[in-house]
Amino acid sequence: SGKSTSTGHLIYKCGGIDKRTIEKFEKEAAEMGKGSFKYAWVLDKLKAERERGITIDIALWKFETAKSVFTIIDAPGHRDFIKNMITGTSQADAAILIIASGQGEFEAGISKEG
Repeated sequence: SGKSTSTGHLIYKCGGIDKRTIEKFEKEAAEMGKGSFKYAWVLDKLKAERERGITIDIALWKFETAKSVFTIIDAPGHRDFIKNMITGTSQADAAILIIASGQGEFEAGISKEG
C-alpha cells in the first residue's frame, strides 16, 4: 500500500535524508527491478525487505527540522509480521494510517486471507 515509500518520501521532503542517498537508492532499486522503491529503502534496510518489497521489521529514523525533532517508526503491514507491527506502533505518540485504496486492495487487506 506504500507505507514505507510514503514515509521515506516524507523524511526526504522534510530534509531528513540527502538527495545523494536517495539517488543511490534509486540506482540500486532500479538494478533490482524495483525502481519505484527508492524512498521505501530509506527505512527498509534488510535484504529480504528489499527483495520482497515488504517491511518485515520495524525501522526507526530520527531527524530534526528547524522547529522539531522527529523519530519516525515504520512498522510492517503484512499479517505475517503482526508482532513486529505491534512492537513498533506501541512506541508511538501519534500515528498516520495509510490504507491501500486501489481497486480490490482494501478488500484484500481486510479479508481473512489478507
